[in-house]
Amino acid sequence: MLRQASTTYVVETRTRGLVEFTHPVADWVGQQGIATGLLTLFVRHTSASLLVQENADPDVRGDLDRFFARLVPDGDPLFRHVDEGPDDMPSHARSALTNVQLSIPVAGGKLVLGTWQGIYLWEHRRRAHRREVAAHLLGE
Repeated sequence: MLRQASTTYVVETRTRGLVEFTHPVADWVGQQGIATGLLTLFVRHTSASLLVQENADPDVRGDLDRFFARLVPDGDPLFRHVDEGPDDMPSHARSALTNVQLSIPVAGGKLVLGTWQGIYLWEHRRRAHRREVAAHLLGE
């Protein structure tokens, strides 16, 4: 029988960068009693994104931050939308270039992630934020 469950995660950020939240998601999925299905995660903000990325070497996260700093620099004179400072429009552009939604398969009641894969919220703003991520699990 097809079942579904939903919840919301609150991810507190301190500054720009990647915040892993794999464990609470994996724990919640395991508690739902759904053996096979699909988990959808959706970040409810326009200046943050979601990604599945390596969770073993922190250099990967730093390299991604440095790459995006080069690709979409703060204070770029190209941008007119600077209502909240020089990182305002760059944060929106970074979000547009990445993902606001993830789909992760579930098998055997567990997330089907690779050995070194983790689920991350990527904060694109420089100041602290309280981000919400909606989760929906569908399966049987």
